[in-house]
Amino acid sequence: MGILSGNPKDEPLHYGEAFDVWAFSVKAKGCISVYRAYHYHAGDKDLKSILDDLINQAELEAKECDQILINNGLAPIPNPPERPEAKLEEIPAGARLADQELTPLIAADTAASMVACSQIMGKSIREDIGALFGKYHMTKAALGLKILQMSKEKGWLVPPPLHVKRPEQVEK
Repeated sequence: MGILSGNPKDEPLHYGEAFDVWAFSVKAKGCISVYRAYHYHAGDKDLKSILDDLINQAELEAKECDQILINNGLAPIPNPPERPEAKLEEIPAGARLADQELTPLIAADTAASMVACSQIMGKSIREDIGALFGKYHMTKAALGLKILQMSKEKGWLVPPPLHVKRPEQVEK
């Protein structure tokens, strides 16, 4: 196989992999900033805990993706400036996001990130890239489940229309 044999980390990234790793790093760095802002708005301790998990995961993703880029001679974008801390009580009522508003935002973002991970896995030819995004996908699936369970427990989940009336089974 030539250039694509041996240690996958020694293989070149194809253009799609390079862009995807770079874009995922950009997204992770944006998530760190946004999730920190959400953390300042959150009042519920369970929601704050999940936001901490999301921030830690995004920091790990940015670090690992940036290292891949650097190892392949590509420059990652710089980290955004640190967001100044805000106290929940200092956020005006009209500007504050409620816990019930934050939860679907992080759930949708986590679901979209899983789709991105799946797409990157599907087009990767380097096994290490596919495996890395498989790891991210599994972590996001576990976080998504925690968000769903918390939303149900707290009564924050607004379900889509439920199909309650089921057709009767016809016996043959």
